[in-house]
Amino acid sequence: MTKPSNISPVQWDQAIGLARQTCARIFRDGGSPSDALALYRLNAPAKALTWDRAISLIAESQCAAVRQPRAA
Repeated sequence: MTKPSNISPVQWDQAIGLARQTCARIFRDGGSPSDALALYRLNAPAKALTWDRAISLIAESQCAAVRQPRAA
């Protein structure tokens, strides 16, 4: 998993930790990587989806923030 260049390292590490924890719970309960993505309302082709890819996609979604304009 490589960190996207537009995300701060601290934010990425926190998002990866949260994604791993979420995926671990779903895996423990017998779920699949697709189930983990469904929890975050994300879609990916199930054929090529691995746990590693699911963690990355979830972390990226956590880091994607709506940018608010700054006050002048």
